Amino acid sequence: METKRKALGKGLEQLFSNEVINFDKLEANIIESTGEGKKSPLNEVNVDEVRSNPFQPRKTFNDDSLQELADSIKEHGVIEPIIVKKSIKGYELVAGERRLRAAKLAGLKSVPCVIRDFDDAEMMEIALLENIQREDLNPIEEAEAYQKIMELSHLSYDEFAKKFGKSKSYVVNMVGLLKLPEIVKEYTVDRKLSMAHARSLSKITDKKLCIELAEKVINNGISAHALEDIIREMNENSEEKVTKTKVQRPLKINIYERLMREKVGTKVKIKAKKLEIPFDSDEDLERILETLGIKVEGIE
Repeated sequence: METKRKALGKGLEQLFSNEVINFDKLEANIIESTGEGKKSPLNEVNVDEVRSNPFQPRKTFNDDSLQELADSIKEHGVIEPIIVKKSIKGYELVAGERRLRAAKLAGLKSVPCVIRDFDDAEMMEIALLENIQREDLNPIEEAEAYQKIMELSHLSYDEFAKKFGKSKSYVVNMVGLLKLPEIVKEYTVDRKLSMAHARSLSKITDKKLCIELAEKVINNGISAHALEDIIREMNENSEEKVTKTKVQRPLKINIYERLMREKVGTKVKIKAKKLEIPFDSDEDLERILETLGIKVEGIE
């Protein structure tokens, strides 16, 4: 394997080391090393003969962005060649998924390409690098790609983080998203939940509670910071010793408290069927009343 990787060409061995790599430089190295000893490294390939990279992490593509690229290709052509490898029938795409899709959208029958041979692990790493450095994946696509590469390449969290220029904690948190219930993953893919929301929810082991809280976040517009506070308070309450007479605090009470706190800017408490709103001074009380839309005039 080491011999094969060195034979890939100048600079390409960096991809399969543990050093941080840059996709633009990598792509240039692939083209440059392919052209060694040749007049031109470029070939023309029929777009219908190229199949998508089977390890492409992106499952959804922005239609408006693709149309913009297609319009540019109609005017200027495909500036950067795609990279492909020969397969039993036709070719498999290694890099350039958006360029290929946009070329088809622009009505092109063929595109310039560089033909190289890569194994499955290499194709997966190149596809991930292209996506995370050139156009954001959604969090779940990114998490799935991280896990697949670590499994296929036998990389530790530390090795993977160094290789792709991420912190270890970021990689651990990303892969942790795969523990989310499927419906919560869908909310994240659809951008109904932010990455920060999803990361906090992934810490909840009770799937039913996780789904319930995710839907509360969406329906009530709860911020990521407020969600962290709610989950922390839930964890603190669960750690307390519960007596036989003590009734478990409903999730909605935690949410009501958090929303009230954000509204009035003070530590609201709901307990024993009472709502407590503390204040520091007469001025603070007037501020709270004004925030709640209560106006009292003519009183000194």
